Amino acid sequence: MTPTSTAVDRVAAAYQRIRAVDRPEIWISLRDEQDALDEAASIDARVAAGEVLPLAGTVAGVKDNIDAAGFDTTAAAPSYRYRPDADSTAVSRLREAGSVIIGKTNLDQFATGLVGTRSPFGAVRNAWRPDRISGGSSSGSAVAVALGIVDVALGTDTAGSGRVPAALNGIVGVKLTRGRIPTTGVVPACRTLDCVTVFAREVGLAYNTAELLAGPDGIDPLERTLAEAARATATALPPRPRVGIPTAEHLDGLAPGWADAFHAAAGRLAATGVEIVEVDIAPLLQAARMLYESSFVAERYAAVGEHIDAHRELIGTDLDPSVSTIVLGGADRTAVELYRDREQLDRLGAVARAALAGCDALLTPTTTWHPTLAEIAADPIGGNSRMGRYTNYANLLDMASTAVPAGVVDGLPFGVMITAPAFHDLAVHQLAQRLLSPSIEILVVGAHLTDQPLNHQLIAAGGSFVRSVTTSADYALFALDTVPPKPGLLRVAGGGASVAGEIWSLPASGFGTFVAALPAPMTIGQVRLADGGSVSGFLCEPVATEGAENISAHGGWVAWQRSRAGE
Repeated sequence: MTPTSTAVDRVAAAYQRIRAVDRPEIWISLRDEQDALDEAASIDARVAAGEVLPLAGTVAGVKDNIDAAGFDTTAAAPSYRYRPDADSTAVSRLREAGSVIIGKTNLDQFATGLVGTRSPFGAVRNAWRPDRISGGSSSGSAVAVALGIVDVALGTDTAGSGRVPAALNGIVGVKLTRGRIPTTGVVPACRTLDCVTVFAREVGLAYNTAELLAGPDGIDPLERTLAEAARATATALPPRPRVGIPTAEHLDGLAPGWADAFHAAAGRLAATGVEIVEVDIAPLLQAARMLYESSFVAERYAAVGEHIDAHRELIGTDLDPSVSTIVLGGADRTAVELYRDREQLDRLGAVARAALAGCDALLTPTTTWHPTLAEIAADPIGGNSRMGRYTNYANLLDMASTAVPAGVVDGLPFGVMITAPAFHDLAVHQLAQRLLSPSIEILVVGAHLTDQPLNHQLIAAGGSFVRSVTTSADYALFALDTVPPKPGLLRVAGGGASVAGEIWSLPASGFGTFVAALPAPMTIGQVRLADGGSVSGFLCEPVATEGAENISAHGGWVAWQRSRAGE
């Protein structure tokens, strides 16, 4: 990353953004602002003196099951709270690279869950639509990145926690090969499977940060060697890559519109010169189910089960009931079961490798649906189990994986995942870069129009003008009381009009950055066009239009401005 501001400026902006978005559930602990500014000033001084700090000018959040000196570690369980004497290896390396850590982020308790709601510190709401889940367990880290508060955030990934929340919030989640980033100083969920992961809005920053954190520390007994790491950064794509995608039956059960979005993403990858082939991923999906439906769940009890057992009276308050049920359920598994399950997993892995033979990677949806908070509250275990269909097998079978945004469906992010064998981290990254080279179109109707005061934000995000359009005749346009002045577009049941606008094209990474900076009450949703098509576009929350002037009769924002100028 090439910083565009000083560390002091970036830290100040981060705290301003925290106040603006008003999402207290993101954080379990937040650093004193002046303390962070003081550290930022020292980083600026070091850079001015010629020191090379690759992440100088960035701010970071850290999932609260990863130790960071100066902060308590809770793993989202107040009764588990302790104050570490030192940074975890990942946090130490993040600081050494010049990033300023501003807080510890919320998570599904003990990193058990893919929903982001299993925390006594509150359910973390989605960055795009607050009635939807954020995904977990690294929920706070993902939303802090998606809302533009931090540039990078650390998560962990056992079942998909570094990838599912990336997909549901329209950002990038990088999970390097298991053991490449040491887990020293990480509260274990499943010790042999856990990975430290990185979230960012741009794939290059996410991958480069992950590589800065990688390498043995001489402490983690499961760390990979320098020789193995050399393979991971040297295994590039061949001239004509071959990528597998699931057969049709293994895409059943996706949320409406997601199968089409997935095939569109595969088509974009093919347009870059990648050969796309269908493969049978049944052995992968069978392996995925073993993470929670076999004796492997006993490792979760080995990690934190004794704490939950000793504090059963806190289940329902301090300790999440769903997490407690899952963890305590591992207590009675036997060694015989474990060895039988290990044998089954080994056999599934062999079948899966045969199915993927000749493929450089596998492309799948990241998850299967994006439920509301209410849907997960009604079925916390069943709803969560649907989230990990395409992610649960990666760590069990020792695979590298990256989740990237792949468009918008019904006003919500849709994400895909590139997965490959261990030590193919560079190849995964190169495919992610190829996939993100296409653009996403967005409709603007107000202050982001050509020659309007916020148009520079589109340009800064890499946007380009596509064409002028009008909406279908069922929208109302309101003049909102904002600075700078901007309109609010709202679909209405009656009395609507066609509204003039422009379609702009943004690279996917730039689209994420742009949306992350979107202030309330603006939202992104699907807008119908007069020609019968639809496109993602600026809308606003209905409450923001109360008392605002309805300017729909003018046909658009610019026309209304001209009418006012002629008054």
